Amino acid sequence: MNNKASAYFVQSAAGKPSAWVLSCLMIFSFLCVPLNAQEPEDLKVMTFNIRYGTANDGENSWQFRKDKVVQTIRDFKPDILGLQEALQIQIDELLAQMPEYSYSGVGRDDGKSAGEHSCIFYLKERFDIDSTGTFWFSDTPEVAGSKSWGNNITRICSWVLLNDKMSGMKFYHFNLHFDHESQASREKSAELVLRRINQKILPLILTGDFNCGEENAAMQNILAGGLTDTYRAVNKKLSDEGTFNSFKGETTGDRIDFILVTKDFLVRESQIVRTSFEGKFPSDHFPVTSVIGYTK
Repeated sequence: MNNKASAYFVQSAAGKPSAWVLSCLMIFSFLCVPLNAQEPEDLKVMTFNIRYGTANDGENSWQFRKDKVVQTIRDFKPDILGLQEALQIQIDELLAQMPEYSYSGVGRDDGKSAGEHSCIFYLKERFDIDSTGTFWFSDTPEVAGSKSWGNNITRICSWVLLNDKMSGMKFYHFNLHFDHESQASREKSAELVLRRINQKILPLILTGDFNCGEENAAMQNILAGGLTDTYRAVNKKLSDEGTFNSFKGETTGDRIDFILVTKDFLVRESQIVRTSFEGKFPSDHFPVTSVIGYTK
């Protein structure tokens, strides 16, 4: 190697690093960047009242529509999914066909497996569970099977704290089913949900069948508590937004199925899914979907 070449690869007399040293430093800095560092990816969220599987619905009974429910879910491929009216047998059958998911939640009758679940499905590859819980809409919310406030049917909210393995972000997902008859119960239930939500400091998603429209006092109280209705955030109000379809595809009535989020999320899109299969609907409710992103 001649003198000029030697001078190129060593530190100069002025003490400045040579081009060779700078190149090495750049390569080393690149290699030191964590390989798993990723920008938080959007979340695909679905809420779906699948109609309890023991209902005597004739040609719309569970055995004739369970594959339609699976296909509807697969078409959207949610990262997280709040189900309502799901019996244990339905949960087991859905998981058998969609093994990429696991779930969290308990039956409303005994806090174990009996009765309808307001459970949360999540992609096993993307999420780990940090903690879970369920509370009952009653004066004794920790007592399994309890009910108050005029609701003749037991009502619950299940929740899970999820760790997004792709981004390291953590957030809560609450999933509920309000009473279909008692307005007093819906308003009391909304108050309880807000108290529980206000105890959390992390981002939060609330899904469910609220059995009331956005103008109802119960829903107004929840929205006033700082939650955003993802559907309304990106859709103008129309006259055909009903989500209870009676297995007939009806779109009149109120939109009673909601995906709500705290200010920690940006709403990209949201829609009511009116998929049918040769004129047959997967449930007596239309599912609602949203795509949301982290704000930080």
